[in-house]
Amino acid sequence: MTTVILEVRTPDDVMADFANAWKTAQPQQDARIGFATPELLWKVLTARRWQLLKALCSAGPVSIREAARLVGRDVKAVHGDVVALRNAGVLQSAASGRIVFPFDAVKVEFLLRAA
Repeated sequence: MTTVILEVRTPDDVMADFANAWKTAQPQQDARIGFATPELLWKVLTARRWQLLKALCSAGPVSIREAARLVGRDVKAVHGDVVALRNAGVLQSAASGRIVFPFDAVKVEFLLRAA
């Protein structure tokens, strides 16, 4: 099962993981998409976009119109969500032009600490 982990990480943490993978020649098991702040994560991963991801999780390649039908929303609004999720690396475009959620699962990680 391929899981994408959406997480809040500093650029230094990301570069340290990259350097470690480079030195050991061992890829990470899961795909990771990092966000600099929790606010940026929630700006990209809104409630409606989360609903869209849940619908696309097992749908396979679909058109934006089909995705809009799956979530019962306007095509134009879903198109905007697809663009944002594609820009973040969560969705991909298939050769046919359809959109694909290329993972089996999504995990969201962040830590809230006292100031």
